[in-house]
Amino acid sequence: MELRDIAWAKLNLTLEILGRRADGFHELRSLVAFAGVGDTVAFAPKTEPKLKIVPPGADASPRRAFALDAAGPFATALGEGNLILDAAEAARARVPALAEGRFRLVKTLPVAAGLGGGSADAAAALRLLVRASGGAFSMRDAEAIAPDLGSDIAVCLHSAPALMMGRGEVVAPVAGFPQCGVVLANPHVELATSAVYGALNASPFEGVREAAPQPDFGGSFEALIAYASMRNNDLERVAIDLAPEIDAVLERLRGLDGERLVRLSGSGATCFAVFEKPREALRAAILLAEQEPNWWVIAGTLGDPSAG
Repeated sequence: MELRDIAWAKLNLTLEILGRRADGFHELRSLVAFAGVGDTVAFAPKTEPKLKIVPPGADASPRRAFALDAAGPFATALGEGNLILDAAEAARARVPALAEGRFRLVKTLPVAAGLGGGSADAAAALRLLVRASGGAFSMRDAEAIAPDLGSDIAVCLHSAPALMMGRGEVVAPVAGFPQCGVVLANPHVELATSAVYGALNASPFEGVREAAPQPDFGGSFEALIAYASMRNNDLERVAIDLAPEIDAVLERLRGLDGERLVRLSGSGATCFAVFEKPREALRAAILLAEQEPNWWVIAGTLGDPSAG
């Protein structure tokens, strides 16, 4: 039986870079939310026996425990390596009895787009393995291996509004996040995270990480906007320097009727506009897609992604 999950798109509503750490990563603090749009990840456990007789002269190299098929509008942009398989192999290294199987990815999110797509795909794969393992591999196991797989995977595991700190491995839930609308737009530009952080030339982080107050928005949209408006995405200017098209996207989003917050997400090149009501975002996305047919444009819902 094939199991399915959604790899929800991650948005950095704020992204403060506190400095470059001695280990090469960057210390950050980011308010993260998840849109009601994402890739689809499926997993089908293998049912055939694990032991096979190898005829003389046949290739006796070990079989891979997991395989991956990819389809969808952005499948061709995927590289040879994939975090889904990396996550699955890491899970099996932790729990050797984990069922083997084949993953299927329908890639509907742009690649290298600041949406945490690869990390969200890997997180969805880990959730599927938890469901398929019959208790042998737990969410606690997934949480333990997530930081070593990628900085965004820890927050993507639960796909809930959170304050992300450290290099991304410290995740604190956010209370009272209001459901609201969002428009995502990408000019079909890929922007590697490593290139953006490399061009940032951040000062060394020499302080001690302080426990940041966990915001409680009390379900208030105005409280969310006030919090986010006082903070920036510190990667935005660098990303624009590397991909000037971003500036045009931000300008178009600021012109949408009803938008309350416009930002670059993560390292880009996807930008977003937040609206109080999901229906306002949907209307704005339809209009923007008509005006910019060569962009990737979609409306979503922030808060509980399953409500989108």
